[in-house]
Amino acid sequence: MKLATLRDGTRDGQLMVVSRDLKTAQLADGVARTLQRALDDWAFISPQLDAIYHELNRGGGRRSFDFEPQNCMAPLPRAFQWADGSAYVNHVELVRKARGAELPASFWEEPLMYQGGSDDLLGPTDDIMLAHEEWGIDFEAEVCVITDDLAMGATADQAHQRIRLLMLANDVSLRNLIPEELAKGFGFVQSKPATSFSPVAVTPDELGDAWKNGKVHLPLLSTWNDKLVGKPHAGVDMVFNFPQLIAHLAKSRNVRAGSIIGSGTVSNKDARRGYSCIAEQRCLEMIAGGEPVTPFMAFGDTIRIEMLDDGKSVFGAIQQTVRQSA
Repeated sequence: MKLATLRDGTRDGQLMVVSRDLKTAQLADGVARTLQRALDDWAFISPQLDAIYHELNRGGGRRSFDFEPQNCMAPLPRAFQWADGSAYVNHVELVRKARGAELPASFWEEPLMYQGGSDDLLGPTDDIMLAHEEWGIDFEAEVCVITDDLAMGATADQAHQRIRLLMLANDVSLRNLIPEELAKGFGFVQSKPATSFSPVAVTPDELGDAWKNGKVHLPLLSTWNDKLVGKPHAGVDMVFNFPQLIAHLAKSRNVRAGSIIGSGTVSNKDARRGYSCIAEQRCLEMIAGGEPVTPFMAFGDTIRIEMLDDGKSVFGAIQQTVRQSA
């Protein structure tokens, strides 16, 4: 099934069930007011949501209305946890190669992961509000999952069974702030502003054969200022699948229902498939010519991130504009 959150002036919005074709929706207020409430009691609530979903797809639903992504918050407008991995090691390898640094062998054996801010997550059409272009504004197109409860020390197989939903993310990075932060040896804070998410989160079965071995086997499209700049295949060159990423997170802690885990920038070794972040293109330019040519994003720039299956949008599109904040 497909789920979304309607913007209603509250912090957590109202849970909606959305039809497979993303044309109609119905509030799930009689079942669960918010997505977090549904995740907290998934075994009991999800069958009721599924019944609404099937009714919508049959053209029923007396309380249905037109689905409009611009009225959506993030599926989880705030989450108990947002942890972003770096499952596509090709991306990390390119960044280090452009700096003349070797990639440690351990990067192929254990995933990188950072803890992101989860108290303020953006909807699919919310503007990216930032103070300075000089910060090096970059988009990052990713796939992510939302989990159910998982106990500390869980295996990847156990983690696979606790994946409840999938969605897309734009994990915005401020590239020119990153070096100084990392030099302090304590990770990202200011260089990682609010992340935005697709209008719809879907259950794994909704992807059919495209969900296999803990990966999404579809291209991820990034369109920057109306130009398609990337279409890497999310199921290719993903060194660590989602169950492995979740198990890595659970090594020393419980993972609670409503945790979001990201794949990191989707990246293929085949450069002809384009890029999911500007930094990767700049790295290729550095390696080839000694200096980057492609600029980072400017105020007024737009970014669209979407995944299609047989020409049909799976999650709806992230469609954002970069704006200058006061």
